[in-house]
Amino acid sequence: MSARHEPVLVAEVLHFLCRGPGLYLDATLGDAGHSEALLDREPGARLLGTDRDPAALEFARTRLARFGDRVTVEHATFRELPAAHARLGGEPFTGALLDLGLSSRQIDDPARGISSQNDGPLDLRMDPGAGAPAAERIAGLEADELAAILREHGDVPGAHRIARALKADADRGALRTTRDLRTSVDRALGGRAHPRRIAQVFQALRIWINGEAADLEAVLAWLPSAMRADGVVVTLAYHSGEDRRIKQTLRGPGPSLSPRRLPPSATPHPAGPWSIITRSVVTPSSEEVARNPRARSARLRAFRRTSA
Repeated sequence: MSARHEPVLVAEVLHFLCRGPGLYLDATLGDAGHSEALLDREPGARLLGTDRDPAALEFARTRLARFGDRVTVEHATFRELPAAHARLGGEPFTGALLDLGLSSRQIDDPARGISSQNDGPLDLRMDPGAGAPAAERIAGLEADELAAILREHGDVPGAHRIARALKADADRGALRTTRDLRTSVDRALGGRAHPRRIAQVFQALRIWINGEAADLEAVLAWLPSAMRADGVVVTLAYHSGEDRRIKQTLRGPGPSLSPRRLPPSATPHPAGPWSIITRSVVTPSSEEVARNPRARSARLRAFRRTSA
């Protein structure tokens, strides 16, 4: 059994997220550390907590049981959030949190096959009951398709070489475990691969297996209609691809230039639904990273729903 997951940037999340009484959303409930802190801080807060991982939900229900009917917990992906919200009555959210990282519970369980740090079946599914494990799905890809996944979701250098090696091993039945995946990447790169490169490959495959990129785009598109005016969304991203999608959402559609800098013939584009609270990304302190090294790559952004 892994140790309890330590939530990242708790004080900073609460600083931006707490907006007084109302309904809050934690769409990546995990071990419920952020939600527990929110409910303790704000007595008038009620929570809709969702996650796609059944094991995480079971743990979170127990942890949050002391808050009674202030908490509703549902099994849902981001794309299933509108239905979960509607079942609760559709009250606009006062605040919403999207923590896009993995929990220690997921990373440290070899049976999940999510992390490169432990030997286990090459699975990578956040919900073990949904879809097929990574080992099966990789076998059904062409090398070019696999290379595109590695580039898009992991910014993986040498994506074509790695993809060809993975595909060759999958075709001969030698890509069944997380150790097999590490060995295949090592061979593709001509020696023992840097741990960062291995982590990038695992990350890219996990995002693809779980449809995380499409899920993130779906929830970011839905949130403006679900938030009350002046409601706040806080995001915690852990790699550049997620952070790019979030920043693009914050910028909104249309030209990035201010109206004063647009060409005379241009029509200013309507403002997006968000005003940015964090003018620069918020990252963990050196003290937090020393205490919890898994927080190192966290990037916090916060944005407020405009009244328009």
